[in-house]
Amino acid sequence: MIKRLYDWTLALAEHPRALWALALVAFVESSFFPIPPHIMIIPMVIATPHRAWTIALVATVASVLGGIAGYMIGAFAFDAIGQPILESLGKADRMAEFNERFNDFGFWPVFIAGLTPFPYKVITIMSGWTGLPFVTFLVTSIVARAMIFFIMAGLLWKFGPPIKVFIEKYLGLLFTAFVILLIGGFYLVRHI
Repeated sequence: MIKRLYDWTLALAEHPRALWALALVAFVESSFFPIPPHIMIIPMVIATPHRAWTIALVATVASVLGGIAGYMIGAFAFDAIGQPILESLGKADRMAEFNERFNDFGFWPVFIAGLTPFPYKVITIMSGWTGLPFVTFLVTSIVARAMIFFIMAGLLWKFGPPIKVFIEKYLGLLFTAFVILLIGGFYLVRHI
């Protein structure tokens, strides 16, 4: 089923209304859909490099709006909607432990999920469920989602199709390493 969803999402990138389809996928991915909008951004920017920044902006705005929907699911409909979504992602068994410590980390969980391959929808729902301050959630989501989508669009705009393999294979790992180094740097500065 995931393979069919992946292929369907990828096919949307070629649709005449691909920008609207991207907005829809970015929105629903932030709260429940399993396929990230990244797979649409790559062929869309390669096909129309002059629209790279528009594509990144649409993905960012729609993803943040979807993140707000995920936050609201967590805040107001966790038992009915949020918990089944997290259970379907295999994250239900760690929710209670996660809830106890989530807000202690401030903006970091949202920032990390917004940049790395970790499912952003898990953090949007958990942010609402745990009562993470909405402004913290919103600002961090905007920064993280804009970073990932604009960097992807910029790389594709500058280097074209040859950078596609790098983005697909290594960009998630690169952002994960960046986040680890960033957190490690803060830890060293704080404790040395």
